[in-house]
Amino acid sequence: MKEQTEVGKLKEGRYVVVDDEPCKIQSISISKPGKHGAAKARLDVVGLFDGQKRSVVSPTSSTVYAPIVERKTGQILTIAGNVVTFMDMKDFNNFELVVDDEIVATFQPAQEVPYIESLGKRKLDR
Repeated sequence: MKEQTEVGKLKEGRYVVVDDEPCKIQSISISKPGKHGAAKARLDVVGLFDGQKRSVVSPTSSTVYAPIVERKTGQILTIAGNVVTFMDMKDFNNFELVVDDEIVATFQPAQEVPYIESLGKRKLDR
């Protein structure tokens, strides 16, 4: 899910959708309006799920999408190599995530782990 907002109303630490990827805003710089143009905002963002840095320049009056980022808790059901099966603690849906080896070593079945969900994607909240 996502909602529309104006670029001029965004703040650092909030989220915005860039290239169909939910991103966290690292910095915002706004230029003054020119003789024939509107003020522009430069957003430096980092993707929540892919970690890529991106920069976006657009007028402060244009609209962008702000994703709804939910912090949830999942219980570990099974661990098979790097693939961990979780069960959401609210709606009891099962899903799988590929997790790094050093993190998997700290997991045990029935342990509750926080994760982030946005735009149909999930990752551990670490």
